[in-house]
Amino acid sequence: MNRSFRAVFVALLAFAPYAAAGDAPSASAAAPAAAPAAPAATPAKTAAKKASADKPAHGISRAEFAQALADYPDLVEQAFLKIDKVKFFQFVIDSQKAAQAADEKKELDAAIANPFSPKIDAKTRIRGDKDAPITLVEYSDFECPYCGKGFRVVEELRDKYGKKLRFIYKNMPLVNLHPQAMPAARWLEAVAIQSPEKAWLFHDQMFENQEKLGDPKTANAFFHKTVKDLGLDDKKAEKDAASAAVQAKIDADSAEAQKFGFSGTPGFLVNGVAVRGAYPPQYFDMLITRLGLNN
Repeated sequence: MNRSFRAVFVALLAFAPYAAAGDAPSASAAAPAAAPAAPAATPAKTAAKKASADKPAHGISRAEFAQALADYPDLVEQAFLKIDKVKFFQFVIDSQKAAQAADEKKELDAAIANPFSPKIDAKTRIRGDKDAPITLVEYSDFECPYCGKGFRVVEELRDKYGKKLRFIYKNMPLVNLHPQAMPAARWLEAVAIQSPEKAWLFHDQMFENQEKLGDPKTANAFFHKTVKDLGLDDKKAEKDAASAAVQAKIDADSAEAQKFGFSGTPGFLVNGVAVRGAYPPQYFDMLITRLGLNN
């Protein structure tokens, strides 16, 4: 039984006896003529049934209804024909949303209890106050459209939290999907060799002009122009971009992302708690509040 069908089936079990307001068939009424009669109820059993808190007005509990369905599967079809279809499917949708929300809360609680520890040392480029209480780490790809959205989210968070937030960008170029993501990452690290501060401006230019990264020739010309516009040596940057040291830095970033279970971009860590995908700013606000950092 696949997940979607199971969700519908479980919802029907929960909903059918209640939605029909007494119209749901009892096991004996819906049973085939050849089915054996159920054993007579004893006074004790009758009293126990009356005391059951999970029974609706017509006296059939969910457990009893489930057992009837196990004995007489045709009850599913009969019950489905009786219920209000619009209300039922809304019930299914609401049930799935509730289950998903419960799963997400459970995952978030586990992530908060067991945060990751990214490498942050004296060589790490930090945007913002290095002693800020909120640490936002991003694993990203300059050519990824979702990372473009992530860039705008980060900028909004930086504006909102100011000196309370420090931002760290780590490279995770998805080379099989985005051919210019690796060259862009190499140029970023090459620019950082000349000026860590201007590397952030290069970073901004890449995301603000993602359309220029589509073609190799256009992208290469854009890298050179951007570096020149920043007042840096583009020939040196080109040479450094091809170095083993720069490639090793990018590989280390990507390996760390994979170690933390990130398989796509963008991926974030908020004080070590993973956010997998380009979530809106409100999600980060919620997480920061959950972590007690919004004071």
